[in-house]
Amino acid sequence: MTARNVKKKTAATPSGLEALVVGGGSFGTALATLLARNHRKVRLWVRREEQAQEINRRHTNKAYFPELKLPSNLEATTDLASSIAGVPFVLIAVPSKGFREVARQVGDYITGDQVLVHSTKGIEPGTFKRMSEVLREETCALKIGVISGPSLSEELMAGNPAGATVASHYEEVVRKAQALFAGGPFRLYAGSDVIGTEIGGAFKNIIALMSGAAHGLGFGDNTKALIVTRGLYEMTLYGAALGADPVTFTGLAGIGDLMATCSSNLSRNFRTGVRFARGEKLEDILQSPGQVVEGVSATRSVHAQSQLLGLDLPMVRAVHGAFFEGQKVQDLLHRLMERTPGRENGRAKGSF
Repeated sequence: MTARNVKKKTAATPSGLEALVVGGGSFGTALATLLARNHRKVRLWVRREEQAQEINRRHTNKAYFPELKLPSNLEATTDLASSIAGVPFVLIAVPSKGFREVARQVGDYITGDQVLVHSTKGIEPGTFKRMSEVLREETCALKIGVISGPSLSEELMAGNPAGATVASHYEEVVRKAQALFAGGPFRLYAGSDVIGTEIGGAFKNIIALMSGAAHGLGFGDNTKALIVTRGLYEMTLYGAALGADPVTFTGLAGIGDLMATCSSNLSRNFRTGVRFARGEKLEDILQSPGQVVEGVSATRSVHAQSQLLGLDLPMVRAVHGAFFEGQKVQDLLHRLMERTPGRENGRAKGSF
């Protein structure tokens, strides 16, 4: 599949809209809230008219933040066409499973001169494609970027200081994103490694599943530190094989996101690991309200792709064994510890 032809530049939107966030889930709502606290005209696209009316009339999104009020200047809509027309900055925040469908809809209206950024921390199931690759296939947008880093939605909504990486091959994309979020509690650091930034966001969810499982079994901080650190090594190995800059994983999009996601009860992937290790069935966990657990899908994708690439990723293999092959988490952890120890920073194909 190839990218759509670049459409001609359109006139600026008459509404003076400064940013459009596509996706009314927890992360999309949090990012839209941060933008609305900084700017006068921000719009949030949602699928359901009832959700749009709730946000516009009551300034709430109770499905995700039952106790919180949204900014009164945050406008929700189900009309994607009129919202995209001329808006200078579009941010997509939807799960990877439905990302291509939404990207295709955005592609029907966006033009080549508009900035298009995503914050989805996943890999497309079945294709191994990163979200920026999907955007290139489904839209004519040229100025594409990604925002990724430790950004738990509840903490963003509370206004707690946080930081993330915004990466793009276009300096204009980075500057625009930084300017829109500047002055608020969410600080964006510039990057150009789109591949590494996207891989970090997806891979850390796999490690969070194992860290959560270890926590659920009663293992302590030493065990979780081992899992996170060796998980970072496997993230770097996998990313480098796909063309990422290993240095990216030492920053917010790598170790930063790992630290938050692999230890916080606000992390859905961490909580899923805890619940699974304590005996709940995976299908029951995934059916819980609001449970989009990107790590489950990412585990399938990375496990399959690592085999095609000839990479030895013991941690990924262990997570896959636990969640998809019926193996016990405790047995897998013990098996990892029985492996012959390698060099901590060796360049071998992989060692736990």
